[in-house]
Amino acid sequence: MVTVCVSLIVNGRRTFEQIPLNLQDAVKADLEAMGLGTDGKPLA
Repeated sequence: MVTVCVSLIVNGRRTFEQIPLNLQDAVKADLEAMGLGTDGKPLA
C-alpha cells in the first residue's frame, strides 16, 4: 500500500495530506529515499 501511495504522490494524483495517517511515516521515508519531498518533487 505504501508503494501505491508513493506512486500517487509522484504522479500528482494525491497529496501527502490525503495519505492515511498510519501510512504517512512510511510514505515519507520512501519518498526521501528516492530523493523526493512530500510533494513528490526532488529535494533541493
